Amino acid sequence: MTAQHQRPIASSQAGFTLVEIMVVMGIIGLLATMVIINVLPSQDKAMQEKARADVATLEQAVEMFRLDLLRYPSTVEGLDVLASADVTGRAGGYIKGLPSDPWGNPYQYAAPGRFGAFDVYSLGADGREGGEGENADIGNWQ
Repeated sequence: MTAQHQRPIASSQAGFTLVEIMVVMGIIGLLATMVIINVLPSQDKAMQEKARADVATLEQAVEMFRLDLLRYPSTVEGLDVLASADVTGRAGGYIKGLPSDPWGNPYQYAAPGRFGAFDVYSLGADGREGGEGENADIGNWQ
């Protein structure tokens, strides 16, 4: 064929059809659903593990307090005494700052505890005592 006998190319706009766009959107929706289903339970588990790690750190700080002062902090003193120095300068400094649990609630402390010499615990996601699953209390008795 010579250049004279070639058919002229029809001028049309290139693009995606509505069906193609809908198929791609459907695939993206399915992938997003699978990611959400797999990631959200991991986040809850990570929050529970962080609470367990915080409780262990606070428990160690309470034990260091006991070694220095030969007593556990009272329930009235609570966990705040672990971060602030008292008048004698002997207490405090066991932790840099008192953390909140992963759900934004303060950690709880009781001495004597229900499960031992003292209890350090988080009230879980619901912020109330008891519960199951993510709402379960997480403490040094576990």
